[in-house]
Amino acid sequence: MVLRTKNLSAKTLKEIREQLPTPGRAVSESILKALEQDRRYGAQEMAQAIRKRKLKNFREGQRLDQLLQFELELWKQGVRRIAGVDEAGMAPLAGPVVAATVILPRRYKLAGLDDSKKIINEHKRQELASQIKRDAVCWSVGRTEAEEIDRINIYQSGLLAMQRAVEGLRVKPDFLLVDARTIPHCPYPQKGIIHGDALSASIAAASIIAKTTRDDFMIEMDRTYPGYGFAAHKGYPTLDHLRALKKLGPIPIHRKSFGPVREALGFNSVQGELFQ
Repeated sequence: MVLRTKNLSAKTLKEIREQLPTPGRAVSESILKALEQDRRYGAQEMAQAIRKRKLKNFREGQRLDQLLQFELELWKQGVRRIAGVDEAGMAPLAGPVVAATVILPRRYKLAGLDDSKKIINEHKRQELASQIKRDAVCWSVGRTEAEEIDRINIYQSGLLAMQRAVEGLRVKPDFLLVDARTIPHCPYPQKGIIHGDALSASIAAASIIAKTTRDDFMIEMDRTYPGYGFAAHKGYPTLDHLRALKKLGPIPIHRKSFGPVREALGFNSVQGELFQ
């Protein structure tokens, strides 16, 4: 039953709640005013809650509009397929660097879309990643493994993971928006954006997929290598991880060129030679 302003005060608060539009659908201004003018405290409280929700949704809409600023500029220039690129896992002592690239539909808006580092709730990140994967024109991930990181250094490993992610796209992009840097030997025009994961919807989407993909892998490694706590810290140099590294020693997914791992192996951090 559709809620009407006529005889609203004659309805019980329960009836009003049941007849309000479902979440996500707008409540008319006339209904809101009728609730605010209702003498019952419960009706006024209901109107206040709806107004707060409308304001929150309005501000989120403004934020999402701002998040499309770089994409809108390119769309105006006639660019059709824009791919956002970002990586995750540069700082950990273990596991790969994982990069993702995502081509979003034109003018795509997803409530909660943001830099993955700002989304503290892991369940929320996973929900957003699943929705992005369903909605995206296409997406891809690329990895650089621990042994490659040790061989070519962490900075180059991040670029290599990004390159692999872009190469994995089944739909070729017209332009890349990349977090913080640009990808060498890339056949597509691109723009590096400092803090791009907080400024571009495409890069934010890529950051979420890269982060959740890597986290899922480290949770799997926690089962493969129990005792290191990978499910909790995802390979980052937390105190618990450093203690486990000292107690149990490095394993194949540890980055042996990183100081704490090198020290755990017994390497001289200056000479790079194994103590006998």
